[in-house]
Amino acid sequence: MLPGRFRAAVFDVDGLLIDTEPLWARAEEALLARRGLPFTEEDRRRTVGRSIDATIRDYANRMGLSPSADASLRRELMSLVGPMYRAEASPMPGAIEIVERLGRRMPLAAATNTDRHLVEGALRRAGLLGAFTALVTAGDVARPKPAPDVYLEACARLGVAPPEAVGFEDSASGMAAARAAGLWCIAVPDGPHVIVDDADLVVSSLTDLIPSLSHSI
Repeated sequence: MLPGRFRAAVFDVDGLLIDTEPLWARAEEALLARRGLPFTEEDRRRTVGRSIDATIRDYANRMGLSPSADASLRRELMSLVGPMYRAEASPMPGAIEIVERLGRRMPLAAATNTDRHLVEGALRRAGLLGAFTALVTAGDVARPKPAPDVYLEACARLGVAPPEAVGFEDSASGMAAARAAGLWCIAVPDGPHVIVDDADLVVSSLTDLIPSLSHSI
C-alpha cells in the first residue's frame, strides 16, 4: 500500500517516468564506437542514474583524453541523444496515470541528473510537463545524485520537509539520493542487478501502485 501521510511526491525521470535508458545506451555506444571502443552491458549498468558529467569523465579516461576534452565530448553525446529524445522518448507503463492521480492530491516535482532541455522535452512529449510544480536538474544544484541536493531543492521548492515527501526512483544512485535527503523512497528498479537497499518499498512497475491510490492517499 502506498503510504498516505505524504504532502508531496518527487519523481526521477529517466527510466522511471520516461523510457530513455535505451536511448542513452545507443548514444553512448555510438560515442565509443567512433573511437573503436566497445560498449558493454557493464557500461550500461554503471551509467544508469549517474550524472552526465560523471559518465563523460569515465569515457574520456577510457579514450585517454584529458579533462579539457570533457566539454567537447559532452556536446557530442548530446548531439547523439538529443534527436532520440525528440523522436522516441515515451512514457513508462503506469507513469501517466500515477502522475495524474497523485497530481490531483498533492504537488509534484521532478528531480533528475539529466539536462533540463532534454527532460522538459521528454515530459512535454508525454503530456506530463504541466503536472510538475518544480523541475530540478543537476545543473540547479552543487552536486548531482547520489548526493541529496536535487531532492532537497525539490522539497524546498514545493514547500515541504523531506520526510513529508515520497520519492520515486529506478536506480541505486537515485535511491541513495532520496534516502540521504530524508524522503521515503519507492523503487522501480531498472533490473534485478539494481541494489535496492535504500528503498522503503520495491515494486516491479509503476502500474503496481495504481490500485493503492484509490484508498491510501
